Amino acid sequence: MTDFTIRTADQLPMLLQAFRKQAQLTQSDVAMRLGVTQQTLSALERNAKKVSADRLLELLSILGVELVLRQSNDSPTPSTSPDW
Repeated sequence: MTDFTIRTADQLPMLLQAFRKQAQLTQSDVAMRLGVTQQTLSALERNAKKVSADRLLELLSILGVELVLRQSNDSPTPSTSPDW
């Protein structure tokens, strides 16, 4: 299993397309499972920064990819707990 570090939304389109191809799925296959048209999926792959988190997670699930969030070593450590 290979990890990919994503720092900007501009990196997503290439990875989403690569994951889809690795899963041997066409845009039409994924679009049908996602409940959208092939044209909508194509636009989503090209413009991933505009997709909702919910839709992105659903797409990743279809592609057999999991999202892992990890604090980077170079990020500042907050002095207090987040206000969730």
